Amino acid sequence: MRRMQIGVIGGGAAGMTAAITAAREGAAVTLLEGGERVGRKLLSTGNGKCNLGNLDLSADAYYGADRDWISDCLSRFDSEETIRFFRGMGLLVKERNGYLYPMAEQASAVLDVLRSELRSLGVETVTECRADAVSREKGSFAVSAGNRIYRFDRVILACGSKAAPKTGSDGSGYRLAGDLGHAIVPVMPALVQLRCRESWLKEVAGVRAEAVIRETSGAAEERGELQLTDYGISGIPVFQMSRRINALLRERGNGSEAELAVNLLPDYSEEDFAGLCAGRKLLQTDRTAEEFFTGILNKKLMLLFMKLAGIRRDMPISRVESAKTDRVFGLCRDWRLHVTGSNSFDNAQVCAGGVNTAQVGRNMESLLVPGLFFAGEILDVDGRCGGYNLHWAWCSGHLAGKAAAQQT
Repeated sequence: MRRMQIGVIGGGAAGMTAAITAAREGAAVTLLEGGERVGRKLLSTGNGKCNLGNLDLSADAYYGADRDWISDCLSRFDSEETIRFFRGMGLLVKERNGYLYPMAEQASAVLDVLRSELRSLGVETVTECRADAVSREKGSFAVSAGNRIYRFDRVILACGSKAAPKTGSDGSGYRLAGDLGHAIVPVMPALVQLRCRESWLKEVAGVRAEAVIRETSGAAEERGELQLTDYGISGIPVFQMSRRINALLRERGNGSEAELAVNLLPDYSEEDFAGLCAGRKLLQTDRTAEEFFTGILNKKLMLLFMKLAGIRRDMPISRVESAKTDRVFGLCRDWRLHVTGSNSFDNAQVCAGGVNTAQVGRNMESLLVPGLFFAGEILDVDGRCGGYNLHWAWCSGHLAGKAAAQQT
């Protein structure tokens, strides 16, 4: 009996998973990768430790036009499936606060077992092979790559997005999908640093602090360790809200801003903080302004807040106007920053946008082009930090690979 011939375009996390799954189902699989090696982007995930997934898995951790579609996909390849998938290839998986990691805490170990599995299943891996065009001809597909034409019964597009182009994600998959008639939801950076217009952020660059960050119109709110940079803000809470902020700026148009309110003392209630301020005023009246404010937050922050309030650091606190003192205290709990945009795709971990999932079935097959499947970041699905985006790669890759191989 003739084996199903399947071509997988893109050798990232989703592409490798799709190829492995299709090969396990008995298909003859060829994996085409534009870079020098497969899985390059995988090596940088989780700061090199590779956060494989998350036990707290639901569609609420993802963005995309159709949450019900995402939820249905996740229900058919959940966190336990991720663990079984990797344990079946010999990789031990551990859990830390719900986050899944390889026992070795090395992304290279994850890539090693994936590559070994591809090899043992007989998947033909062709690197430095960038697909230029995909066309459907008489029930099969022709993939043009350089001077060669590959022919397949089924094709899985797993080309990634535009995020982290140095790892090979150049957005070419959007063109391939678009040429085949698919609508592409406009893409933008996600899980990325935000840029602010305040030039004095240079004075506090490098400072880290626990904070609640709120977009003042209600578009986003996150808590976590804020990292201050010379151009703006970074850190996990910033990454988590960056997609929504970028979407808000796009909606408002060129030259727009998003105002953020930063609370650097999130564990204090208003009443407790008011008591702290009142007590400080009573007990520390014989100090300089710098001495008076020392010990509340990082010294660089307090010096900046004094500057913004118009207080000289060497001035006796007894001579400082009460309104200025209150201004410094207020900045600790309500510091306003104005976001003008984000860093580029070069710095983004993932992309928002991609192939419109309204044109994709529950088994990852195109509703427009029978026999064409999608997997991974090329789709309009992106998740929060915490292993969700890699889980989507495993999930969508598995569903696409299995369905493609089982087509009759």
